[in-house]
Amino acid sequence: MFAVRTWVRGTWFVPVVSGILILASFAVERLAGGAWNAALGPKWWVDAGEHAHGSGHVFTFANALMLAAAIVAGYGIVVKAVRAVLVKFISIDLLVSIAAIGATVIGNFWEAAAVTFLFAVGHALESGTMNRTRSALAALVAVAPDTAVVLRDGDQIEVPAHQVRMGEIVLVKNGAKVPVDGQVVAGAGAIDEASITGESIPVEKTKSDHVFAGTISRSGLLQVLATGIGADTTLARIIHRVEEAQDAKARTQAFIDRFSKWYTPAVMVLALAAGLLTGDIVLALTLLVIGCPGALVISIPVAIVAGIGRSARNGILIKGGEYLETSAKISAVAVDKTGTLTEGRPVLTDIVVLAPALARTDVLRWAAAAEAGSEHPLARPILDTAREEGVAPEGIPGVVTPVVGKGIAADVDGTQVLVGNAPLLTQYGITDDAGSAAVADELAADGKTPMIVAVGGTVIGVIGVADTIREDAPEMIRRLHAAGVEQVVMLTGDTRRVAEAIGRTVGIDEIQASLLPEDKLDAVARLQREGHTVAMVGDGVNDAPALATADIGVAMGAAGSAVAVETADIALMGDDLLKLPEAIRLAKRTVSVMRQNIVIALATVALLLVGVFGGGVTMALGMLVHEGSVLVVILNAMRLLRQT
Repeated sequence: MFAVRTWVRGTWFVPVVSGILILASFAVERLAGGAWNAALGPKWWVDAGEHAHGSGHVFTFANALMLAAAIVAGYGIVVKAVRAVLVKFISIDLLVSIAAIGATVIGNFWEAAAVTFLFAVGHALESGTMNRTRSALAALVAVAPDTAVVLRDGDQIEVPAHQVRMGEIVLVKNGAKVPVDGQVVAGAGAIDEASITGESIPVEKTKSDHVFAGTISRSGLLQVLATGIGADTTLARIIHRVEEAQDAKARTQAFIDRFSKWYTPAVMVLALAAGLLTGDIVLALTLLVIGCPGALVISIPVAIVAGIGRSARNGILIKGGEYLETSAKISAVAVDKTGTLTEGRPVLTDIVVLAPALARTDVLRWAAAAEAGSEHPLARPILDTAREEGVAPEGIPGVVTPVVGKGIAADVDGTQVLVGNAPLLTQYGITDDAGSAAVADELAADGKTPMIVAVGGTVIGVIGVADTIREDAPEMIRRLHAAGVEQVVMLTGDTRRVAEAIGRTVGIDEIQASLLPEDKLDAVARLQREGHTVAMVGDGVNDAPALATADIGVAMGAAGSAVAVETADIALMGDDLLKLPEAIRLAKRTVSVMRQNIVIALATVALLLVGVFGGGVTMALGMLVHEGSVLVVILNAMRLLRQT
């Protein structure tokens, strides 16, 4: 019984019933002949036109069935049209309603039934195919876990996923979905993160690693500390983001909406003028039907929904239709070096001693003592090496003064320690008698970041730190160029020698080094002044001004950052550089489909108009072609869902 009620309320109930009545009308007319008509009793006359299947002015039983079909299919259309008029909006439903009612009044019951039936079928097909284009979102919702196994008082208890409490330990067994965002506290296993990052290869997880709700365990047993539950999980944020993005309008769509607002009344005026000038009511009603801008109205949103859905399935979140269109125009990409072109995990590679009385460990100890109070990413490899070699500092220095773009100055047990570049020495009035600048240049030429160490006003050595270049960085540059990007620019706060060494390796077009955050902003603005549509890839902290200024701000590895998921114009959920050219390529494909759909919609209306005035296009045929064009633009957009 429930299934029957569901079907009755579904989109196909009305067209099916209407279609049955139309077939019944044909059957009565063809098989029963005049017997059924005689049974009807007195004949009802109409003013003009033809009845369902031939000439004449008699209202027959077959016509009654055809009229019933028109009423069944047209009732909902008329209701929608009236509601739209009440809010001062002239909708497509109004055009169809007027055409169907007019056809009924002049006795063209077949035309009335055909127009409303085809419109209802088109609406049902449109709903079904639109749902298909949202399949990526449906797939995301489907991966949401239903249950979780938690440890409570030493016992394993299965509870609904939404009932897991923050801070609880959740068990993730082989084959199970991870029910929460959390941190592994014990165990090891492989997790399939395709639903979040788009990567199909499982990722090994051990203690301290992060896992995400909706991912699937492929091996092992993990104990996970819940840090994000329910709506606070990365998966929930992605679903919310994709929902908003698929409903957001592109600039082209906004234009089409404004165009349709004036186009639909214009069709009504044209139909009225044609009817008055020719005295042909059927011509006027036919113009109403074939002038419906249905395909035009649906052409843009269906492409946006499909494009954004396809990108989400690949671990690429695009903020909305406007950003999708802008991404298709990207001609310059600005990238930060650290963490984008490089792994973002620098290691200490060189310690050059310049003070004859000191040893290698002395230089390392002083540098580590100063860096203990620094938040700079390059402080970590120095401290890690000092710990490994047994000279790690105890506590933190008394005063640490960061000098933007130059390094740090620290007070270590009453002694001034500087760690930074040559301009830092100049600022503090220290003479480079030991030749540290030349050593720093040598290290920089090898792609290493040099840091000069000065203690008590004397240079004692130079430390070299290097960050490994990502294996896929050169391929990303190549694919960006293949996707139509003219310039790939490196914007980095590192020295020019280091930047040039890395730039040569990966194939960067332009290098801008030794930049402060505001300098990166200026660099992006300059590219825009040169006529480029600029995408900026950065970490969202030091690069925040440049990201905000760029036409498209791109966040990489956004799965672990709620802020990035919500705010970035494009959020690459994984840490895969190749997702960036993929996003641009998909944006270009989507915009191309949007343009194709607009051409299909306008060409269909133009050809139908020619057919109407040239003869041969009836209301029923016009509606059939109109609904066909709607399906064509939807099916064209659905090509975006296919893997390429």
